[in-house]
Amino acid sequence: MRSNSFSIAASELHVTPGAIGQQIRKLEQWLGVRLFSRQVRQVIPTAEAIAYWKRIQPALAQITDASRGLRESRRTGVRLSMPPSFAAKWFTRRMANFLTRHPDVELQLSSSVAPVDFEREDFDLAVRYFDGKDAQLDVSLLARDEARVYASPAYLAQHRLRRPEDLVRATLLHTTILPLWPQWLERYGKFRASRIAAIPGIHFDQGLMAIEAARQGQGLVMASPWLTEDEVARGELVEPFPHRIAVSGAYYVVHPRRARLRPAAGYLKEWLLDEAGKAAAP
Repeated sequence: MRSNSFSIAASELHVTPGAIGQQIRKLEQWLGVRLFSRQVRQVIPTAEAIAYWKRIQPALAQITDASRGLRESRRTGVRLSMPPSFAAKWFTRRMANFLTRHPDVELQLSSSVAPVDFEREDFDLAVRYFDGKDAQLDVSLLARDEARVYASPAYLAQHRLRRPEDLVRATLLHTTILPLWPQWLERYGKFRASRIAAIPGIHFDQGLMAIEAARQGQGLVMASPWLTEDEVARGELVEPFPHRIAVSGAYYVVHPRRARLRPAAGYLKEWLLDEAGKAAAP
């Protein structure tokens, strides 16, 4: 008993303290062993009780999981979490397709840069940007990623940016998710560290803001092709150089390994993987 109190336990279970005490006495009589030492205003589990709990706890956890799974199996709502940039730039322009295919599914979308804690948060699925390694999760690759350079055509023309070496005349838009400008400039522009440090730059903690700044002609951004589809399709951003950098991170669909997906969540997972497969890398 976590609280060492029948009263607190009764409150958590919405029964009376007397009902808790009666059930404990019946269990002690049936087992033929004393489970609690009664003291003033608290009860202390005996060594036998602790050993008994360790033996039965896995079975009780299975009962809890099975009961929750049965209760949730008929629910048609699906709670999905994903990074804000991916939600805004990739998912929202496609989600109507999913709802058309599955009109009976109620989709609840949440965006956050923090990884979902499935033990504490009531999510069915998450799209997560990481290296794909987590023993507690069922992990399915959604989209591999790479860092590409983008700018508006007007900005490139105004600053006469034709080669990587020309970026000494540019403003670099840095993001926390792809902080690779120094690596790119060193590899493709043959810049030294002191020369790279002298190039003006603006730092963003959100990729969406950096991409929008590049669209408005404020500089060059290094971004994922999955987040620049619309701007490239409209001609607002172009990729002036063929030089790209592979990254270890990728977008994955994840959910708890030990939890069985409900049918509605399974439909959403299958659709996400199908949509990413059709899109391929832009």
